[in-house]
Amino acid sequence: MWEYRLPDEHVKHTVLPCEETLLKLAQHVNSLTCLAGADTACAAQTERLHASHARIKAEYFRQLSAWDIVQMARHPDRPGTRDYIDMILTDFRELHGDRQFRDDPALITGFGRIGTRKVLVVGHNKGRTLAQRQQCNFGSAHPEGYRKALIKMKLAEKFGVPVVCLIDTPGAHPGAQSEERCQAQAIAVNLRDMSRLRVPIVCVIVGEGASGGALGIGVGDRVAIMQYAYCSVISPEGCAAILWGSRAQVPAAAAALKLTGKALLRTGYIDSIIPEPVGGAHRNRHTAASNLRAYLVNTLRELGQVEISQLLQQRYETLRQIGYGAVQRGASV
Repeated sequence: MWEYRLPDEHVKHTVLPCEETLLKLAQHVNSLTCLAGADTACAAQTERLHASHARIKAEYFRQLSAWDIVQMARHPDRPGTRDYIDMILTDFRELHGDRQFRDDPALITGFGRIGTRKVLVVGHNKGRTLAQRQQCNFGSAHPEGYRKALIKMKLAEKFGVPVVCLIDTPGAHPGAQSEERCQAQAIAVNLRDMSRLRVPIVCVIVGEGASGGALGIGVGDRVAIMQYAYCSVISPEGCAAILWGSRAQVPAAAAALKLTGKALLRTGYIDSIIPEPVGGAHRNRHTAASNLRAYLVNTLRELGQVEISQLLQQRYETLRQIGYGAVQRGASV
């Protein structure tokens, strides 16, 4: 039985347009189950009904449109960096500040363990409550956030600790203050220095991966995406406004941008798609976290067996081959 429920700490939940039909179907199935009660004569039919419901649900989510996936990635109850840190890492110690201006809450950095392996985690933070989201600019980091991330990455390099980047941002903060503090330069420096960081880097797009805000912590030896996340040079709304001048064309823009995991896998921008539970990570966050943890454990083990000089050469070649297809990256689902 598929119930639209969220973790206990959430009193309200959001049902996306793409989920409404399945919600109604789930309500009908639940009603019929309650009517059948303990009647053994109905038990077999009820079991078949639930099996059919499960098949319909799985097939429905396999055929989501690009715009549906964008909305899934933006779901207000979708787990973010803080949630994954709590569910995946042990002994996590957060690090703050960029040594120049301030600590940017839109980017989290800190050391912890995934299993027995020490890692540095760098990830966007959207916040959970409205007050937290406003404080974090809804995951849009200022330049001091990217400078903080790079300082901590260089600290990890000093101690030979691999870096895990969790990407979930609608884009870097675009305000005048960010430009005054050199937003573009901060992102560009991160791109340059991450490309030659002498430790393994694993990047995972766990929600939104939009524009330069995602690229600022998105250079790695392996780049993966959660099944219902997306990555794009611009938001579908921005693309529709530029090309058509109409919000009605947003779904078409999402399809044209090739921003889903399957499309990115074909272009070779990512290496792997990490499966989510049916209905999305926001419906079963612990299963989503378990899948992410398994991917990170296996990938870090694999990268740990490669000589650093070879790893840097592969990273350089990967960056040079972006846009030339999946063959060069050995992509897999």
